[in-house]
Amino acid sequence: MTDIHSIMTKAPVIPVLVIDDVDDAIPVAEALVEGGLPCLEVTLRTPCALDVIEAMKTVPGAIVGAGTVLSTKDLEKVLRAGVEFVVSPGLTENLGRAAKDAGVPFLPGVATSAEIMEGLDMGLSHFKFFPAEANGGLPALKAIAAPFGMAKFCPTGGVSLKTAPEWLSHPQILCVGGSWVAPKGADKDTIRKLAAEAAAIQP
Repeated sequence: MTDIHSIMTKAPVIPVLVIDDVDDAIPVAEALVEGGLPCLEVTLRTPCALDVIEAMKTVPGAIVGAGTVLSTKDLEKVLRAGVEFVVSPGLTENLGRAAKDAGVPFLPGVATSAEIMEGLDMGLSHFKFFPAEANGGLPALKAIAAPFGMAKFCPTGGVSLKTAPEWLSHPQILCVGGSWVAPKGADKDTIRKLAAEAAAIQP
């Protein structure tokens, strides 16, 4: 199993996916991978999310993770589904310790210095800054991250194709999370095009 740093540096954007119909799973995954975004975060926000994960795992080149993992129970479910990384909107000691024990690449959400310090205490060094824009955007993350030079971040929440380059120009930011690359109802060609634009982002 790869590590979270490798996953975060595969491409400038990790698509954040809310899939309502399992029949959409493979076409969406194929379009994103073909466009240059191999790491796919399937959020546990729909009843079919686990089936979507299993379907997307059949797509060559796809590195499929689970997002919106809120508890150790959620963690157990997504590990059984075979996810390759786990993303959470926040950080609790129970979930952090369980993810570490499982050996799965883990990207917990943080919004404060205290949460970063708690993560570092657990041996974590890579974090999702969430919700990024609502928490003050890039100026806020620069200020929060300044004392923690060893920490790396993936801002998610309100990031767009237009704002992503500015985020990515910060040396502690390895990638951004974005839902704009797979908008609801978009066809495969549209998603492939959006993915290619995102994959080509330069800081």
